Amino acid sequence: MSDNTITATASPEQATPSEQIKSDEITLGTPPEEERTEAFAGRLFEAYIACMEVLAIQLGDDLGLYRALAAADWSNPAGLAAAAGIDERYAREWLEQQAVAGILEVDRPEADAAARRYHLPQAHRPVLLDPTSPAYLAAGASLVSSIAQVLPRLAEAYRDGGGVSYADYGSKLAHGVAAMNGAAYQAELGSTWLPSVPAIDAALRRPGARVLDLGCGHGITSMEIARAYPQASVVGVDLDQDSVRVARAAAATAGLADRVTFVHADAAAPHQPAGFDAVTIFEALHDMGDPVGALRAARAALRDGGQVLVADERVAEAFTAPGDELERFCYGASVLHCLPATMAESPVEASGTVLRPATVARWSREAGFRRLEQLPIDSVFWRFYLLVP
Repeated sequence: MSDNTITATASPEQATPSEQIKSDEITLGTPPEEERTEAFAGRLFEAYIACMEVLAIQLGDDLGLYRALAAADWSNPAGLAAAAGIDERYAREWLEQQAVAGILEVDRPEADAAARRYHLPQAHRPVLLDPTSPAYLAAGASLVSSIAQVLPRLAEAYRDGGGVSYADYGSKLAHGVAAMNGAAYQAELGSTWLPSVPAIDAALRRPGARVLDLGCGHGITSMEIARAYPQASVVGVDLDQDSVRVARAAAATAGLADRVTFVHADAAAPHQPAGFDAVTIFEALHDMGDPVGALRAARAALRDGGQVLVADERVAEAFTAPGDELERFCYGASVLHCLPATMAESPVEASGTVLRPATVARWSREAGFRRLEQLPIDSVFWRFYLLVP
Protein backbone atom coordinates (compact mmCIF):
# COMPACT_ATOMS: atom_id res chain seq x y z
CA MET A 1 0.00 0.00 0.00
CA SER A 2 1.34 3.47 -0.87
CA ASP A 3 2.00 6.07 1.82
CA ASN A 4 -0.76 8.38 0.53
CA THR A 5 -3.64 5.94 1.08
CA ILE A 6 -5.83 5.57 4.19
CA THR A 7 -7.88 2.37 4.41
CA ALA A 8 -11.27 2.49 6.16
CA THR A 9 -11.52 0.31 9.25
CA ALA A 10 -14.91 -1.23 8.37
CA SER A 11 -15.10 -3.98 5.81
CA PRO A 12 -17.56 -3.56 2.90
CA GLU A 13 -19.88 -6.00 4.67
CA GLN A 14 -19.78 -3.98 7.92
CA ALA A 15 -20.01 -0.48 6.47
CA THR A 16 -23.40 1.18 6.11
CA PRO A 17 -24.55 2.31 2.64
CA SER A 18 -23.94 5.94 3.55
CA GLU A 19 -20.43 5.08 4.78
CA GLN A 20 -19.78 3.23 1.54
CA ILE A 21 -21.02 6.26 -0.38
CA LYS A 22 -18.68 8.46 1.66
CA SER A 23 -15.97 5.95 0.64
CA ASP A 24 -14.42 2.70 1.76
CA GLU A 25 -10.97 3.90 0.81
CA ILE A 26 -10.05 7.59 0.90
CA THR A 27 -7.00 8.70 -1.06
CA LEU A 28 -5.25 11.85 0.12
CA GLY A 29 -4.92 12.86 -3.47
CA THR A 30 -8.71 12.78 -4.10
CA PRO A 31 -9.78 16.06 -5.72
CA PRO A 32 -11.76 18.27 -3.29
CA GLU A 33 -14.80 18.32 -5.60
CA GLU A 34 -15.03 14.53 -5.55
CA GLU A 35 -14.86 14.52 -1.75
CA ARG A 36 -17.67 17.07 -1.63
CA THR A 37 -19.72 15.00 -4.06
CA GLU A 38 -19.32 11.89 -1.92
CA ALA A 39 -20.17 13.78 1.27
CA PHE A 40 -23.27 15.34 -0.26
CA ALA A 41 -24.43 12.01 -1.67
CA GLY A 42 -24.09 10.48 1.80
CA ARG A 43 -26.04 13.34 3.36
CA LEU A 44 -28.84 13.00 0.81
CA PHE A 45 -29.08 9.26 1.32
CA GLU A 46 -29.51 9.82 5.07
CA ALA A 47 -32.18 12.44 4.33
CA TYR A 48 -34.13 9.93 2.21
CA ILE A 49 -34.07 7.50 5.12
CA ALA A 50 -35.32 10.22 7.47
CA CYS A 51 -38.17 11.12 5.09
CA MET A 52 -39.36 7.53 4.94
CA GLU A 53 -39.13 7.19 8.70
CA VAL A 54 -41.21 10.33 9.18
CA LEU A 55 -43.92 8.96 6.89
CA ALA A 56 -43.84 5.65 8.78
CA ILE A 57 -44.38 7.64 11.99
CA GLN A 58 -47.38 9.33 10.38
CA LEU A 59 -48.76 5.92 9.43
CA GLY A 60 -48.32 4.67 12.98
CA ASP A 61 -49.99 7.79 14.36
CA ASP A 62 -52.93 7.54 11.94
CA LEU A 63 -53.51 3.89 12.82
CA GLY A 64 -53.11 4.33 16.57
CA LEU A 65 -50.18 1.92 16.69
CA TYR A 66 -48.13 3.88 19.22
CA ARG A 67 -51.07 4.12 21.61
CA ALA A 68 -51.71 0.40 21.24
CA LEU A 69 -48.05 -0.34 22.00
CA ALA A 70 -48.06 1.95 25.03
CA ALA A 71 -51.18 0.27 26.38
CA ALA A 72 -49.77 -3.26 25.94
CA ASP A 73 -46.23 -2.36 27.06
CA TRP A 74 -44.78 -5.30 25.09
CA SER A 75 -46.50 -6.63 21.97
CA ASN A 76 -45.86 -9.10 19.15
CA PRO A 77 -47.21 -8.60 15.60
CA ALA A 78 -50.39 -10.58 16.29
CA GLY A 79 -51.06 -8.62 19.47
CA LEU A 80 -50.57 -5.24 17.78
CA ALA A 81 -52.72 -6.30 14.83
CA ALA A 82 -55.55 -7.30 17.14
CA ALA A 83 -55.29 -4.20 19.33
CA ALA A 84 -55.13 -1.72 16.45
CA GLY A 85 -57.37 -3.54 13.97
CA ILE A 86 -54.80 -3.94 11.21
CA ASP A 87 -53.45 -6.85 9.16
CA GLU A 88 -50.85 -8.97 11.00
CA ARG A 89 -48.36 -9.03 8.09
CA TYR A 90 -48.36 -5.25 7.91
CA ALA A 91 -48.04 -5.08 11.70
CA ARG A 92 -44.91 -7.25 11.57
CA GLU A 93 -43.22 -5.18 8.88
CA TRP A 94 -44.01 -1.88 10.58
CA LEU A 95 -42.74 -3.15 13.94
CA GLU A 96 -39.50 -4.37 12.37
CA GLN A 97 -38.99 -1.08 10.57
CA GLN A 98 -39.59 0.91 13.78
CA ALA A 99 -37.13 -1.26 15.68
CA VAL A 100 -34.48 -0.96 12.98
CA ALA A 101 -34.98 2.81 13.08
CA GLY A 102 -34.39 2.82 16.84
CA ILE A 103 -37.91 4.03 17.68
CA LEU A 104 -38.99 0.76 19.32
CA GLU A 105 -37.07 -1.73 21.43
CA VAL A 106 -37.23 -5.42 20.58
CA ASP A 107 -36.97 -8.39 22.96
CA ARG A 108 -34.90 -11.29 21.56
CA PRO A 109 -34.35 -10.07 17.99
CA GLU A 110 -33.09 -13.55 17.09
CA ALA A 111 -36.54 -15.07 17.79
CA ASP A 112 -38.97 -16.06 15.06
CA ALA A 113 -40.52 -12.99 13.40
CA ALA A 114 -44.00 -13.76 14.69
CA ALA A 115 -42.76 -14.28 18.25
CA ARG A 116 -40.65 -11.15 18.65
CA ARG A 117 -42.01 -8.62 21.16
CA TYR A 118 -41.70 -4.87 20.79
CA HIS A 119 -41.80 -2.01 23.29
CA LEU A 120 -42.25 1.75 22.99
CA PRO A 121 -39.68 3.24 25.42
CA GLN A 122 -41.01 5.57 28.10
CA ALA A 123 -38.59 8.27 26.92
CA HIS A 124 -40.11 8.23 23.42
CA ARG A 125 -43.74 8.46 24.53
CA PRO A 126 -43.89 12.24 25.16
CA VAL A 127 -42.46 12.84 21.67
CA LEU A 128 -45.02 10.58 19.97
CA LEU A 129 -48.07 10.57 22.23
CA ASP A 130 -48.34 13.62 24.50
CA PRO A 131 -49.48 16.85 22.77
CA THR A 132 -49.06 18.72 26.07
CA SER A 133 -45.34 17.90 26.27
CA PRO A 134 -42.77 20.43 25.02
CA ALA A 135 -41.04 17.42 23.41
CA TYR A 136 -44.08 16.46 21.31
CA LEU A 137 -43.17 16.27 17.62
CA ALA A 138 -45.34 13.52 16.13
CA ALA A 139 -47.61 16.15 14.59
CA GLY A 140 -44.70 17.25 12.42
CA ALA A 141 -45.15 14.07 10.41
CA SER A 142 -48.59 15.29 9.35
CA LEU A 143 -46.99 18.44 7.96
CA VAL A 144 -44.65 16.35 5.82
CA SER A 145 -47.39 14.01 4.60
CA SER A 146 -49.70 16.94 3.77
CA ILE A 147 -47.00 18.58 1.69
CA ALA A 148 -46.24 15.31 -0.09
CA GLN A 149 -49.86 15.13 -1.26
CA VAL A 150 -49.72 18.50 -3.03
CA LEU A 151 -46.29 18.28 -4.70
CA PRO A 152 -47.77 18.16 -8.23
CA ARG A 153 -49.75 21.34 -7.49
CA LEU A 154 -46.65 22.97 -6.06
CA ALA A 155 -44.78 22.28 -9.30
CA GLU A 156 -47.60 23.92 -11.26
CA ALA A 157 -47.58 26.94 -8.95
CA TYR A 158 -43.83 27.35 -9.34
CA ARG A 159 -44.26 27.35 -13.13
CA ASP A 160 -47.21 29.72 -13.42
CA GLY A 161 -46.63 31.95 -10.39
CA GLY A 162 -49.86 30.90 -8.72
CA GLY A 163 -50.27 29.31 -5.34
CA VAL A 164 -51.60 26.34 -3.41
CA SER A 165 -54.26 27.40 -0.93
CA TYR A 166 -54.06 26.58 2.75
CA ALA A 167 -57.20 24.46 2.40
CA ASP A 168 -55.63 22.44 -0.43
CA TYR A 169 -53.05 21.04 1.99
CA GLY A 170 -55.87 19.39 3.94
CA SER A 171 -56.95 19.32 7.56
CA LYS A 172 -53.89 17.33 8.66
CA LEU A 173 -51.62 20.27 8.02
CA ALA A 174 -53.74 22.63 10.13
CA HIS A 175 -53.87 19.98 12.84
CA GLY A 176 -50.11 19.53 12.66
CA VAL A 177 -49.43 23.27 12.98
CA ALA A 178 -51.78 23.57 15.94
CA ALA A 179 -50.38 20.50 17.69
CA MET A 180 -46.73 21.44 17.09
CA ASN A 181 -47.25 24.89 18.65
CA GLY A 182 -49.94 23.97 21.15
CA ALA A 183 -47.74 22.73 23.99
CA ALA A 184 -45.75 25.98 24.05
CA TYR A 185 -48.92 28.07 23.96
CA GLN A 186 -50.45 26.09 26.82
CA ALA A 187 -47.29 26.17 28.92
CA GLU A 188 -46.13 29.76 28.37
CA LEU A 189 -48.58 32.10 26.67
CA GLY A 190 -50.67 32.96 29.71
CA SER A 191 -48.07 32.33 32.40
CA THR A 192 -44.94 33.89 30.87
CA TRP A 193 -45.35 35.67 27.56
CA LEU A 194 -48.29 37.99 28.22
CA PRO A 195 -47.38 38.74 31.86
CA SER A 196 -43.96 39.90 30.64
CA VAL A 197 -45.63 42.78 28.76
CA PRO A 198 -46.75 45.07 31.64
CA ALA A 199 -49.22 47.28 29.76
CA ILE A 200 -51.01 44.35 28.14
CA ASP A 201 -50.99 42.27 31.32
CA ALA A 202 -52.49 45.10 33.37
CA ALA A 203 -55.11 45.88 30.74
CA LEU A 204 -56.28 42.28 30.46
CA ARG A 205 -56.77 41.97 34.21
CA ARG A 206 -59.46 44.66 34.17
CA PRO A 207 -63.14 43.67 33.96
CA GLY A 208 -64.44 43.87 30.41
CA ALA A 209 -61.01 43.60 28.77
CA ARG A 210 -61.10 42.65 25.10
CA VAL A 211 -58.49 40.93 22.89
CA LEU A 212 -58.42 40.51 19.13
CA ASP A 213 -56.40 37.42 18.12
CA LEU A 214 -55.58 37.59 14.40
CA GLY A 215 -54.60 34.42 12.52
CA CYS A 216 -55.88 32.30 15.41
CA GLY A 217 -55.94 28.94 13.56
CA HIS A 218 -57.55 26.26 15.73
CA GLY A 219 -58.05 28.82 18.48
CA ILE A 220 -55.51 27.55 21.01
CA THR A 221 -54.00 31.01 21.55
CA SER A 222 -57.43 32.62 21.94
CA MET A 223 -58.49 30.07 24.54
CA GLU A 224 -55.21 30.30 26.46
CA ILE A 225 -55.61 34.08 26.70
CA ALA A 226 -59.13 33.60 28.07
CA ARG A 227 -57.94 31.01 30.59
CA ALA A 228 -55.15 33.28 31.83
CA TYR A 229 -57.38 36.36 32.08
CA PRO A 230 -60.86 35.41 33.35
CA GLN A 231 -62.08 39.01 33.09
CA ALA A 232 -61.29 39.19 29.37
CA SER A 233 -63.18 38.23 26.23
CA VAL A 234 -61.38 37.22 23.04
CA VAL A 235 -62.32 37.38 19.37
CA GLY A 236 -60.27 35.04 17.18
CA VAL A 237 -60.07 35.72 13.45
CA ASP A 238 -58.82 33.33 10.77
CA LEU A 239 -59.05 33.11 6.99
CA ASP A 240 -59.39 29.33 6.96
CA GLN A 241 -63.04 28.38 7.40
CA ASP A 242 -62.34 24.83 8.57
CA SER A 243 -59.97 26.11 11.26
CA VAL A 244 -62.68 28.47 12.51
CA ARG A 245 -65.12 25.56 12.72
CA VAL A 246 -62.60 23.50 14.73
CA ALA A 247 -61.89 26.48 17.01
CA ARG A 248 -65.58 27.05 17.76
CA ALA A 249 -66.05 23.40 18.66
CA ALA A 250 -62.96 23.46 20.90
CA ALA A 251 -64.17 26.58 22.75
CA ALA A 252 -67.56 24.97 23.33
CA THR A 253 -65.95 21.78 24.64
CA ALA A 254 -63.69 23.81 26.95
CA GLY A 255 -66.63 25.81 28.32
CA LEU A 256 -65.20 29.08 26.97
CA ALA A 257 -67.71 29.87 24.24
CA ASP A 258 -69.26 32.64 26.37
CA ARG A 259 -65.97 34.59 26.33
CA VAL A 260 -64.19 33.33 23.20
CA THR A 261 -65.75 33.75 19.77
CA PHE A 262 -64.33 33.02 16.34
CA VAL A 263 -64.84 34.85 13.07
CA HIS A 264 -64.07 33.72 9.52
CA ALA A 265 -62.42 36.80 8.00
CA ASP A 266 -59.23 38.24 6.55
CA ALA A 267 -56.90 39.71 9.19
CA ALA A 268 -56.58 42.80 7.01
CA ALA A 269 -60.36 43.26 7.19
CA PRO A 270 -61.54 41.61 10.42
CA HIS A 271 -64.73 43.73 10.52
CA GLN A 272 -64.53 44.24 14.28
CA PRO A 273 -65.43 47.46 16.09
CA ALA A 274 -62.57 49.33 17.75
CA GLY A 275 -61.96 49.22 21.45
CA PHE A 276 -59.68 46.21 21.97
CA ASP A 277 -57.16 46.41 24.80
CA ALA A 278 -54.70 44.24 22.87
CA VAL A 279 -54.28 42.62 19.49
CA THR A 280 -52.20 39.46 19.21
CA ILE A 281 -50.72 37.70 16.18
CA PHE A 282 -49.01 34.43 17.05
CA GLU A 283 -46.91 32.75 14.36
CA ALA A 284 -49.21 34.00 11.61
CA LEU A 285 -47.98 37.38 10.35
CA HIS A 286 -45.59 35.77 7.85
CA ASP A 287 -48.54 33.82 6.36
CA MET A 288 -50.69 36.89 5.68
CA GLY A 289 -51.03 38.09 2.11
CA ASP A 290 -51.38 41.70 3.24
CA PRO A 291 -49.26 41.94 6.39
CA VAL A 292 -49.18 45.72 6.44
CA GLY A 293 -52.95 45.77 5.97
CA ALA A 294 -53.31 43.33 8.87
CA LEU A 295 -51.16 45.54 11.10
CA ARG A 296 -53.15 48.63 10.06
CA ALA A 297 -56.34 46.77 10.96
CA ALA A 298 -54.80 45.79 14.29
CA ARG A 299 -53.88 49.41 15.05
CA ALA A 300 -57.38 50.60 14.09
CA ALA A 301 -58.95 48.00 16.39
CA LEU A 302 -57.11 49.22 19.50
CA ARG A 303 -58.54 51.49 22.14
CA ASP A 304 -56.37 54.38 23.34
CA GLY A 305 -53.38 52.89 25.12
CA GLY A 306 -53.78 49.48 23.51
CA GLN A 307 -50.82 47.59 22.05
CA VAL A 308 -50.11 44.82 19.53
CA LEU A 309 -48.09 41.72 20.37
CA VAL A 310 -46.59 39.73 17.48
CA ALA A 311 -44.70 36.44 17.77
CA ASP A 312 -43.01 35.06 14.67
CA GLU A 313 -40.06 32.94 13.64
CA ARG A 314 -36.70 33.48 15.38
CA VAL A 315 -34.73 33.29 12.14
CA ALA A 316 -31.35 34.91 11.61
CA GLU A 317 -31.31 38.69 11.36
CA ALA A 318 -29.77 38.49 7.88
CA PHE A 319 -29.46 35.87 5.17
CA THR A 320 -26.44 33.59 5.57
CA ALA A 321 -25.66 30.26 3.92
CA PRO A 322 -25.37 27.59 4.99
CA GLY A 323 -27.81 28.20 7.83
CA ASP A 324 -28.49 26.59 11.19
CA GLU A 325 -31.21 23.99 11.78
CA LEU A 326 -33.96 26.53 12.50
CA GLU A 327 -33.12 28.48 9.36
CA ARG A 328 -33.18 25.26 7.33
CA PHE A 329 -36.51 24.25 8.86
CA CYS A 330 -38.09 27.64 8.14
CA TYR A 331 -36.86 27.74 4.54
CA GLY A 332 -38.12 24.18 4.03
CA ALA A 333 -41.55 25.21 5.33
CA SER A 334 -41.43 28.32 3.20
CA VAL A 335 -40.71 26.75 -0.19
CA LEU A 336 -43.16 23.89 0.39
CA HIS A 337 -46.05 25.56 2.21
CA CYS A 338 -45.99 29.10 3.59
CA LEU A 339 -44.99 30.93 0.41
CA PRO A 340 -47.29 28.90 -1.93
CA ALA A 341 -50.24 29.29 0.48
CA THR A 342 -49.70 33.06 0.63
CA MET A 343 -49.30 33.30 -3.15
CA ALA A 344 -52.75 31.72 -3.47
CA GLU A 345 -54.22 34.83 -1.79
CA SER A 346 -53.19 37.26 -4.57
CA PRO A 347 -50.91 38.83 -2.00
CA VAL A 348 -49.87 42.42 -1.61
CA GLU A 349 -46.58 41.02 -0.31
CA ALA A 350 -45.61 37.36 -0.06
CA SER A 351 -43.18 37.04 2.82
CA GLY A 352 -42.66 33.31 3.22
CA THR A 353 -41.73 31.77 6.55
CA VAL A 354 -38.40 33.54 6.94
CA LEU A 355 -39.60 36.79 8.50
CA ARG A 356 -36.59 38.84 9.58
CA PRO A 357 -36.71 41.67 12.16
CA ALA A 358 -35.95 44.34 9.58
CA THR A 359 -39.04 43.33 7.60
CA VAL A 360 -41.25 43.48 10.70
CA ALA A 361 -39.83 46.93 11.44
CA ARG A 362 -40.65 48.12 7.91
CA TRP A 363 -44.18 46.74 8.07
CA SER A 364 -44.68 48.38 11.46
CA ARG A 365 -43.67 51.80 10.10
CA GLU A 366 -45.83 51.41 7.00
CA ALA A 367 -48.80 50.46 9.18
CA GLY A 368 -48.42 53.69 11.17
CA PHE A 369 -47.01 52.42 14.45
CA ARG A 370 -44.91 54.86 16.41
CA ARG A 371 -42.64 52.34 18.10
CA LEU A 372 -41.53 48.72 17.68
CA GLU A 373 -39.78 46.81 20.46
CA GLN A 374 -38.19 43.38 20.40
CA LEU A 375 -39.15 41.84 23.72
CA PRO A 376 -36.66 39.88 25.87
CA ILE A 377 -38.88 36.78 25.96
CA ASP A 378 -36.84 33.58 25.93
CA SER A 379 -37.90 31.23 23.13
CA VAL A 380 -36.00 28.90 20.85
CA PHE A 381 -38.44 29.24 17.98
CA TRP A 382 -40.08 32.66 18.19
CA ARG A 383 -39.10 36.31 18.39
CA PHE A 384 -41.59 38.64 20.10
CA TYR A 385 -42.42 42.18 19.00
CA LEU A 386 -44.44 44.88 20.75
CA LEU A 387 -46.01 47.46 18.42
CA VAL A 388 -47.09 50.73 20.01
CA PRO A 389 -49.33 53.20 18.07
